[in-house]
Amino acid sequence: MKELVERIKNDGRVLGEGVLKVDSFITHQVDPELMEAMGNRFAEVFAEAGITKVITIEASGIAPALYAAQKLGVPMIFARKAKSLTMDEELLTASVYSFTKQVTSQISISRKFLSDADKVLIIDDFLANGQAAKGLVELCQQAGAKVEGIGIVIEKSFQDGRQLLEDMGLDVVSLARIASLSEGTVTFLEEDA
Repeated sequence: MKELVERIKNDGRVLGEGVLKVDSFITHQVDPELMEAMGNRFAEVFAEAGITKVITIEASGIAPALYAAQKLGVPMIFARKAKSLTMDEELLTASVYSFTKQVTSQISISRKFLSDADKVLIIDDFLANGQAAKGLVELCQQAGAKVEGIGIVIEKSFQDGRQLLEDMGLDVVSLARIASLSEGTVTFLEEDA
């Protein structure tokens, strides 16, 4: 997606071989017009998949997931990383390891919001090792829901997350695919069609 790639080139900061900081427009401060454009793109790509729910993990995936859900006319669910006091119903849970934060989180979704009748589009901000998306897939499997596809805002193609998800038989669509972050420079691959 041209607008996203340009924004990464202009405002993204490489902090090391595997770390890209996009906090000025995605992960801390959010550009709503860019988020809407990304959500609309995901909705276009998966328009014929019969999506009934869009799922993400808190927090940075919420904005593009919400716009995709709005365009598709379906609810958006975000998996929580911490159980709140009000979550007293039966939960679907999975463990997700974050390589960026070096912690394992127990993510959860209330079972009442996801069922075997659902066709799900998973949206996430980054794809590196695939652990967050894999955890969301596990939640869907526990509910018997079918994952129709995974939409990724930024994919670090030099890591193995895409292969992990494709080996699970999942369709992965990334809006920006990064080939390398070497020597402080972002090098891109061609985006998914």
